[in-house]
Amino acid sequence: MNFVDQVKITVQAGDGGDGSISFRHEKFIAKGGPDGGDGGDGGDIIFEASANQDTLANFRYKKIIKAENGDRGSFNNRHGKRGKDQIILVPIGTLIYNQDQLLVDLVQNHQREIIAKGGQGGFGNAHFISSTRQAPKFAEKGLKGQKLELKLELKMIADVGLIGLPNVGKSSLISRISQARPKIADYSFTTLKPSLGMLDFRGQAILIADIPGLIAGASSGKGLGFDFLRHIERTKILVHVIDISSSDPFEDYLTIRHELETYQIDLKIKPEIIVLNKVDLLSQTEVERITNDFKKKLKIKTSILKISTQSLFGLDDLKDLIYREVNKVNQLQPKNEIDQETVKVINFDHLSSKISRKFVVSKIADNKFKVIGQDLENLVNKTDFNNSEAINRLHNLLIKRGLVNELKKQGAKDDCLVYLADHKIDFLF
Repeated sequence: MNFVDQVKITVQAGDGGDGSISFRHEKFIAKGGPDGGDGGDGGDIIFEASANQDTLANFRYKKIIKAENGDRGSFNNRHGKRGKDQIILVPIGTLIYNQDQLLVDLVQNHQREIIAKGGQGGFGNAHFISSTRQAPKFAEKGLKGQKLELKLELKMIADVGLIGLPNVGKSSLISRISQARPKIADYSFTTLKPSLGMLDFRGQAILIADIPGLIAGASSGKGLGFDFLRHIERTKILVHVIDISSSDPFEDYLTIRHELETYQIDLKIKPEIIVLNKVDLLSQTEVERITNDFKKKLKIKTSILKISTQSLFGLDDLKDLIYREVNKVNQLQPKNEIDQETVKVINFDHLSSKISRKFVVSKIADNKFKVIGQDLENLVNKTDFNNSEAINRLHNLLIKRGLVNELKKQGAKDDCLVYLADHKIDFLF
């Protein structure tokens, strides 16, 4: 499966079912009472983080995802069936945005979040029996489920991030110290997607991500790095692989450091191991000279290891150092308490029964008004405008909510036109 780490999709929660208008038909009883049942709620759109997912490729061709609608109510007070939730599996580390607002960050395996809430089912006519209304001939319509345009972005969560210029040996390294089997060849950009491998060392599983080759200018969109820099942000430590046989190994190191800093990755708090690879291509004297040159020029305290992925020299020492550095971070930040970004949760108040009755009235023309308020909008959306009893009930509720008084305060006259929840309502005072 191709690696995809950014997609745009539309999700549609299920609509609530309409309430039922029904009256009992019992033997020897000519006119039974109302027994219309309530409609079922619509299904929710739920995202779940799964360790079995490692790409967003499933969404490339499935751009619209819907949950099931609730069933309408029925006679004999039968409640409509609730719509089935749509559970969407995504990789751990998936961020979900709506209009550039971060809704949730899925960082734990099996973490579930409701992203779009299903609409409420409407009440059946049995719900509206009162001392003054013995045989209501109306029921509520179900509310629409929430519809959202989403952007999904994957930032992999790995213990170790392998970074470096193209062809320095990162793919060879991850294949030697883990079970990963990336494509390896003698040309730049062999690795076109991040590769994940698991290092099993001293009874501990350490997840390693091989980040595709970065080059100078990667942070501004050159090469492949711009697409994959985000995956470095959440790694606990960095293993910076350098080709010791290149014309200027230290300059290669500075090139990658500059790109990471330009991308605003905080390198001061992210431990780094410098790995000088391909030492088998140089004499021991030359290897020591370059190693000492690194130690003199480095302005930060970091570990430097000499290895050869070809001869396997130094790989055991590297595994041991990775193990120790990862556990240092784990001691400061336990594995089951991942530091999350600030998350803004979707407000589902407009789909809840406990919503504010506040509203705003704006005069838009002579005797024409626009009303905004979720409680009033829900009342309108639940009303069957083909049913005169339902319309009368709505009018009475709008009076009780204070809308008529507010309209009069703003100069509304008899037969004014009110725009509310995509409806035009004529008001007779």
